[in-house]
Amino acid sequence: MTADGQQPGQPVLPPAAAGTESSRTPDGEWLRVHPASPFVRGWVALAAIAFFFGRDLFERSLQGQPVFEEGFGRRAPWVLGGGAVVLAVAVLGFVLTWYFTKYQVSAGYVRVNSGLLYRQHRQARLDRVQAIDIVQPLLARIFGLAELKFEVADAGESAVRLAYLKIADARQLRATILARASGAVAGAGSGAGYIPGRPPGIDLEGPAGQQHPAQPAPEAPEFTVLAVPPSRLIGSLLLSEQSFFIVVGGAASMFLSALTDNRAFYFYLVPAALGLAASYWNFFNKGYNFIAAISPDGIRLRYGLLDTQAQTLPPGRIQAVKIAQPPLWRPFGWYRIQVNVAGYGTSGNAVEGNTRTILLPVGKFADVLAMLSLVLPDPGTDQPEAVFAAGLGGFDSHGGFVTTPRRAWLLAPLAWRRNGFAATDTALLIRSGRWWRELVVVPHQRTQSMALHQGPVARHFRVADLVLHTTAGPVAPRLTQAGLDEARQLFDEQSARARLARKRQTTEQWLRQVVPSVEPVPECTPAVKPGAAAEPRTHYQQEGQQHG
Repeated sequence: MTADGQQPGQPVLPPAAAGTESSRTPDGEWLRVHPASPFVRGWVALAAIAFFFGRDLFERSLQGQPVFEEGFGRRAPWVLGGGAVVLAVAVLGFVLTWYFTKYQVSAGYVRVNSGLLYRQHRQARLDRVQAIDIVQPLLARIFGLAELKFEVADAGESAVRLAYLKIADARQLRATILARASGAVAGAGSGAGYIPGRPPGIDLEGPAGQQHPAQPAPEAPEFTVLAVPPSRLIGSLLLSEQSFFIVVGGAASMFLSALTDNRAFYFYLVPAALGLAASYWNFFNKGYNFIAAISPDGIRLRYGLLDTQAQTLPPGRIQAVKIAQPPLWRPFGWYRIQVNVAGYGTSGNAVEGNTRTILLPVGKFADVLAMLSLVLPDPGTDQPEAVFAAGLGGFDSHGGFVTTPRRAWLLAPLAWRRNGFAATDTALLIRSGRWWRELVVVPHQRTQSMALHQGPVARHFRVADLVLHTTAGPVAPRLTQAGLDEARQLFDEQSARARLARKRQTTEQWLRQVVPSVEPVPECTPAVKPGAAAEPRTHYQQEGQQHG
């Protein structure tokens, strides 16, 4: 299934790391995933076969009866023969699935062919890749395998997956593709680019456009920005909204049981407790050992207890950011950051989609600024700390925000002084909520369309809502109850800002957007030492200070 409907280009992808299968084959050749892949994916089917044929033996042993019932010896050959046939069919299906699953990285595309009876072809254009994840379920970690997931703009069902590769091969392939997509190496129609170890601007094309294969791109160095301690993660779960409602429900059940002398109310807490425990475990398992880092190929997020995941979000692919603070987190100064990324919002698994859109599960204000500096390197203001502090906890016009006019305070008696907006040179900030505080940040170039909404009550108070449309996800940018004149003015000004910002974005390769022209660096004095990354400096930092 084609990811974007455009014709592939001509450049050839550099081979993978030396010593791997990809490096021993010509670029563009169709390769197969690891032979153990179908067994790692299909272990549930093998477990189901074992359970079906061993269930009676297990139940008899639990009941204290003889393991083999009378007459079992006469039926044993048929049972064993049937089990062997079913197992052979399953193994044959696994082998055929592996044999007919091939992938290719060439001409600016990654392609995957799969299916025995129903053939399926998927491809994603490298310079349109929104994010690349390395996923390691528990069984895959045992075998040293990993799944590589490519998210593209229309993703969801059309996301390209390679399951499973050796972990070293998966990392090397991810590094090479990200280097190509970012513009660090030539490819995807770029013609020339930067190769690690060579001065930028070297033309990789010889006479008459003949291309010379480049060396495999090494994994880009990284600088760790923050890590979430497990104690803070546990505390955030205990003080979450789910905990609040389960405590309120438990108190109500106890009160009703004492009032009516009927203890049946306690049984209503059982499904809620089970659901809460499952939710706790999911978020703890996904948020454990959360580490955020920055590298030349994007923002790197690593997390997971049993199932580990390594996400790489290219700069500029994030469409909108939401910073939220529940009431119980306010005494500790904790915040959560979620983002909209094309491909993540339409994931078939709702739980997986929610965890993959979390940019920071829980962190302090300094952590929020650190993550914002990665998403929006230029905040567009000389006082970013004051502006974002006003967006998260300020009232009225603090930080330059324009709030709901006093005449409409009846529509939001508690939040009218909070609901408002502020525009910097690079992003639009929308804040809302008195108890559940939220701040939404939308880069100007990511504003796809806008709409003004006004109902009969809002028309009476001369206010309106401004809705910004982005890709699907947990962030829904909406300015509520703005003054009618202010909303119309913002509509016109934001349209102009978005149009101008999109004109400045001349390429999909984000490294070329950040550094349009770079002076050659002599090989004897590299800017970044091998295996290390230079600490990033942003507009969010004071002179002489660094975050990390």
